[in-house]
Amino acid sequence: MADPRGFLSRSRQLPERRPVEIRLHDWREVYQEFGHQRVQEQASRCMDCGIPFCHNGCPLGNLIPEWNDLVYRQDWQAASERLHATNNFPEFTGRLCPAPCETACVLGINDDPVTIKQVEVSIIDRAWAEGWVAPQRPERLSGKTVAVIGSGPAGLAAAQQLVRAGHTVAVYERSDRIGGLLRYGIPEFKMEKAHLDRRIAQMEAEGVKFRPGVEVGIDITGEDMRRRYDAIVVAVGATRWRDLDIPGRHLAGVHQAMEVLPLANRVQAGDFAISPLDVAGKHVVIIGGGDTGADCLGTAHRQGAASVTQLEIMPEPPAGRPAGQPWPTYPMIMRTSSAHEEGGDRVFAVSTEEFLDDGAGRVRALRIVTVDASDGGFRRVEGSERELPADVVMLAMGFLGPEAEGLARQLGLAVDPRGSLVRGPAYQTNVEGVFVAGDAGRGQSLIVWAIAEGRSAAAAVDAYLVGSTNLPAPIRADIRPLVV
Repeated sequence: MADPRGFLSRSRQLPERRPVEIRLHDWREVYQEFGHQRVQEQASRCMDCGIPFCHNGCPLGNLIPEWNDLVYRQDWQAASERLHATNNFPEFTGRLCPAPCETACVLGINDDPVTIKQVEVSIIDRAWAEGWVAPQRPERLSGKTVAVIGSGPAGLAAAQQLVRAGHTVAVYERSDRIGGLLRYGIPEFKMEKAHLDRRIAQMEAEGVKFRPGVEVGIDITGEDMRRRYDAIVVAVGATRWRDLDIPGRHLAGVHQAMEVLPLANRVQAGDFAISPLDVAGKHVVIIGGGDTGADCLGTAHRQGAASVTQLEIMPEPPAGRPAGQPWPTYPMIMRTSSAHEEGGDRVFAVSTEEFLDDGAGRVRALRIVTVDASDGGFRRVEGSERELPADVVMLAMGFLGPEAEGLARQLGLAVDPRGSLVRGPAYQTNVEGVFVAGDAGRGQSLIVWAIAEGRSAAAAVDAYLVGSTNLPAPIRADIRPLVV
């Protein structure tokens, strides 16, 4: 283990965020440098438990005690190798994952858990800086071809694993740039796109062919794909957003989060000088209290909104772990992101019943009501109705499933009642040679699940193509049996 007394002699510390008054004037990531020595001290708090429950919290099966020990012993390059053994993209997860590994840390039973996520991102950032991350080309080619549809974390992980196994891989992406929601759904202040670009460059050097601006099912048919490729991995995500069907939904100024966030990212990419949906000087209301809502919040702050209010239908969560969510589960507690720290109001236990018209076809306010969730439902509290002024409303209420109706029809894929693509325990669908990985089959989930499923699906595809596989498979499909 690292330091046998590390957790007794050192407290949990994280890097400080840049001052709010400074970071609101740019789109750079919010955290300041932490320093290698401080990271080593934090890694020393890992106890190398006999049963490392942090593994239980991580779908990727990250070898957390091992790379904590290596960082403590200043063998950063070996730590990078152990990190990459289970995770293709630790620079993504180290910035975007909510770290269920930390809530499962044994130290967290009666103390602050190890800063696993910070150690992870520090390892990979140093690995890139030192030149330790290099393309890994296969020794020989298999002669087999694979198409990956979708370039989010699941698709990219599957593609990288398969090209390293010697297959010829092409990744199709309907957007004009590769990356899926990593590119256009995650704001720059959470992950600068330079991290994504250099990983894509590595994959290109390994032999992956990227086909942006091609929507399978429209620009090329599913039948053509089956003729061209020996196997297909569908990893299109779950991008069909949840809407709010209430009076006034048609009014100008009411937008989905995924109409707002991509435009803000395109400004940073140089496509626009100002976003077509810029909210400078406007009063903004965000409906939805999750990560996407927080992304909208930080975006509105940087665009110069006059005020921002974030609404959540659930009651305000407790500050500490509830008794009904014991260690090592991921608890539903009050969390404050960097965007919340920057300002705005958070209102819990409210439901929006109507968007109100200004008389010219634009939204002017929301009619909201307090709800009581004590009986398991959402019962409106009579007499609590009120208006909340708004020039712009952003809907950030999550996602329902993949936008894959045409693709599923052309390929003949079975779809379950939730709209997700049906697959079996080896990620295979009801169609020979077609596999599904990530949110398209699982439903909306975490980035670590997407990468884990991409890696596992790649192992299943490799075995399908050549009869066996040496690719690691962190998980089997944690889903329903294949029923057509």
